[in-house]
Amino acid sequence: MTTVSSPVTGRAIGLEAVPDPVFSGAMVGPGTAVDPLREPADALSPVDGLIVSLHPHAFVVVDDEGRGVLTHLGVDTVQLNGEGFELLVSKGDSVTRGQPVVRWDPAAIEAAGKSPICPVIALEATVDALSEVADRGDVVAGDTLFDWK
Repeated sequence: MTTVSSPVTGRAIGLEAVPDPVFSGAMVGPGTAVDPLREPADALSPVDGLIVSLHPHAFVVVDDEGRGVLTHLGVDTVQLNGEGFELLVSKGDSVTRGQPVVRWDPAAIEAAGKSPICPVIALEATVDALSEVADRGDVVAGDTLFDWK
């Protein structure tokens, strides 16, 4: 089983509340989302693993069991071209759960007209593979968002 933890501190809201049909419709995969605190912070790795994809606004970590977890920092934030994000690791790096991956400022993202909501997605998973999915209430970076069996 893979335990997936929150990359950011904020409020768990569930995927259906994400203002993007690709995420809210779980087309990328099942998971949940966190509405982050509006202050500069580090987005943390949700699992131990390898950084297989890394962009300023999104990253994928694949664990030892081959499970990929996508963390997307905000919605439509690719349009910011990296503005407001600072990469703290490189593609191909091994990371541990809770290790800072990207430094960002959700308030600046919102000021730029984008939603800072962070979908956390189990790639290539089925909905019934996830349990204990956090979809409401406050979460602190590092808290469990869901288990993937």
